[in-house]
Amino acid sequence: MAKKREPIDFGLPGIDDIFSTQAERDEAKLKKIYEIPLDQIDPFPEHPFKVKDDEDMMNLVESVKANGIITPATLRKKEDGRYEIISGHRRKRACELAGLETLRSEVVDMTRDEATIFMVESNFQRTTILPSEKAFAYKMRLEAMNRQGQRTDLTSVPVGPKSRSNEKLANEMNESASQIKRYIRLAELKPELLDLVDEGQIALRPAVELSYLPKEQQKDLCESIEMEQCTPTHAQAIRMRKMSEEGKLTPEAIEAIMLEEKPNQKERIVLRGDRFKELFPKDLPVSKREDFVAAAMEYYGRYLSRKERDNER
Repeated sequence: MAKKREPIDFGLPGIDDIFSTQAERDEAKLKKIYEIPLDQIDPFPEHPFKVKDDEDMMNLVESVKANGIITPATLRKKEDGRYEIISGHRRKRACELAGLETLRSEVVDMTRDEATIFMVESNFQRTTILPSEKAFAYKMRLEAMNRQGQRTDLTSVPVGPKSRSNEKLANEMNESASQIKRYIRLAELKPELLDLVDEGQIALRPAVELSYLPKEQQKDLCESIEMEQCTPTHAQAIRMRKMSEEGKLTPEAIEAIMLEEKPNQKERIVLRGDRFKELFPKDLPVSKREDFVAAAMEYYGRYLSRKERDNER
């Protein structure tokens, strides 16, 4: 039987090329931009970057009102027919606040892992990124890379040997591999502690040590931080982690460590014991106790002044 010949490519234009204009061919190469209704758009699952109604958002709202969405958002279509934001969560929120009903968007065809990597990369173009955002963004991206068959060992320990994948990710993110590992550890913190890291009250290195404490001990630490109005140093965090691993980190041990005098610490008055707890109204939040004590002292000061004036008469 004669072997079937492969068709010869003579380099001639195809049927579509012959019966289409140059303008149509140029248009086909351009990105398609759509106006997608806001009520058909869902956020990216577990989106790690915060969208706040702050001053920057209000400035963006004013820009949207004046000029519309200049840079289209990037969406992917889901199996249920709805859309999912890959890049553009702040732009969607700005449209909502501006009273618009649609979001100018590009719709792309991506797998979930491809979309995750794109989402992280696009959001890292921002000027300010919180530690908590880096923590979950790095974690999500590494998980996506792992599912795609790329080797990664960044989730194991806070500091360790570099692998090729570590080097690659570090170069892409403009961070050292050890720093990326530290940020990923922050994902193990309770939200209350992670908020303190974002606010700059707990530095990165002590936060990494605290991330190894079980959640119940992290809860005890949060209560001690709120009561004593101070946060642990790096050395104290290391001691807490070691005591936890030895099974010795009790709530009393945490309180004792937190009451230690720290360098450059301002003098403070600490109210402890059931005697003082009983003097506060039962429905008074712990965060309001300082205001309550200040108001009580002012009232008592006025009482003493009146008493002194009465004695002089």
